[in-house]
Formats: sequence, structure tokens, C-alpha cells
Amino acid sequence: LFRELSSIHRRDCVLLSIRIMSSLKKAGESVARQALKVPRAVTAAEAPFIEPAKESTKETMMPWRGWVSRMLRSNLGEERYQAMRKLVFYRPDDIHDMNQIPNPSTKVPISATDPTLYRQFRNPSPGSEAGTIRIPKADEGSTTEDPYNVSHYSRDTTRRYLDEGNPNKDLQQLKLDLMNPDSPEVQEMKEKMEPQSSPGNKGVFATGPSDFDPSGLRAAMSTNHAAYEESLDANMPDHLPYPVWYDKQDEIVAWYKERDLPVPMGATGFGTVPVHRRVARW
Repeated sequence: LFRELSSIHRRDCVLLSIRIMSSLKKAGESVARQALKVPRAVTAAEAPFIEPAKESTKETMMPWRGWVSRMLRSNLGEERYQAMRKLVFYRPDDIHDMNQIPNPSTKVPISATDPTLYRQFRNPSPGSEAGTIRIPKADEGSTTEDPYNVSHYSRDTTRRYLDEGNPNKDLQQLKLDLMNPDSPEVQEMKEKMEPQSSPGNKGVFATGPSDFDPSGLRAAMSTNHAAYEESLDANMPDHLPYPVWYDKQDEIVAWYKERDLPVPMGATGFGTVPVHRRVARW
């Protein structure tokens, strides 16, 4: 067979293989498939004769998981088992089982009185929610308002002055003011204060002029230091956030004084995030 195929043109081989695969597919479709009564793994030879399941199994595929807990519960009793569990484990009743990535099937209750109110991953999905859907988006007028603007260097204020080639101009100027202005080295350092780099192509590309980005920071050919510094100045943090306990600090201090306890710095609140902050607004 291989000798015969070797003498056939390559195109004929491709056509022949397509016909063979087509005939096998039709043969597989004509075979009556049967659904499995009990879900199990199937072999490649069994697959053409088995009807695919419409939904996943509700039974665990790892029945051995948790056998130690079941053995201890049956031998110690429920009360002693729970006491030992709280002594050994850290937060044993955590709804997510201390997983950093929660299980999508976990139902998170959002009401202390109504057990039917809960939230689950994409259940219902955002598109199936009744009423107006609030899709998360950036603030208007911000640099991230345009979803296609993915540049980070133009607003990376954290590492602004870490680059030795682009130091803090105000700090460098203060250093130069304390030095001898007649020194040739100082004069050379003053000349290097302004970065010597390309001014950008002013929006004129090889394909012609473009005005999709007046700042010039969206393309490597048009970016320039003046626009870069201006963008960083606009994104520099200028807010002073308050702690969550700021509005009730007198109440917290009074609570410790009533119990003759030392007043700590701030207020502890680990694991007490309000429910409304854990529920996505959209």
C-alpha cells in the first residue's frame, strides 16, 4: 500500500485522506449511540458508540477524599470532632475552605435571615440579570477610559525616579545649586538635565499623518519626553486616604477603656469585610 501511495501525486494523497476521513465520519454517525447509565471513563474505541452526557455528574469522582475526617467523626462523635477541628484547623468553617481561588460552585450567603439569598460565580450571569446591567469601566477622562490604551509606562509613577537616566529634576537641581556654578563639571551636569532623545515624529508616520493620539504616547515612533513627563505629572498620587476606623475612633477607644485594656494602634478588623463589599456591583 505504501509503495502504491508513494507513486501517487501529493495532491491525490490529500484528497484520498479527506475521502477516508469523511467516510469514517459518516460511518460513525450512522452507528446508534447509547448513553451511559453510570458516568465513567471511556476508551477511544468505545467513544463512537457512546452518547455524550448532556450534563456533568453530580457525584464526586474522588470518593476517597475526606476519608480521615469521616473516620474521626464516626469514632469521636460530632461534638468531639468539631471541638478537635476548631483546635487544630485555622478557620475550619471558612466558606471557601481557605482556597485563594474560590470554587465556582460555592454559594456565598448574603443575608443573615434569608438562606435563599446567595451569590455564586456567574449565577445568574451578568447578561441574564434583570434591570440595568452595570458593566465595570474606567472613570471618564482618565487614561484608562479607552480600553485599547494598554500602555503602562505613561502612568507608571511608582518607578518614575528609579531610572538613573531620568532622575528627579527638582532633586538634581537642588544638588546643583549647592555646588560651585563656575565648575565645568557642574555646567556639564546642568546640560544633561534635559534628556537628549528623539522629539517624536509629531504624528507623521510612514503611512501619513495621524491624529488618533494627540499626546503621542500611544506609539513608539511618536512618543517624546515632554508628553511623557506631562502624563506622569497628571497621574501622580495626590490623595490622602483615611483608615476605615477613622469615623468611629472614639467608640473604639471607649471600648478598650471600659475593659481596662491597652488601646492598640488603629483597629483590628481582619476577616470582617462587609458583605456589600464582597458582592460585585454588576
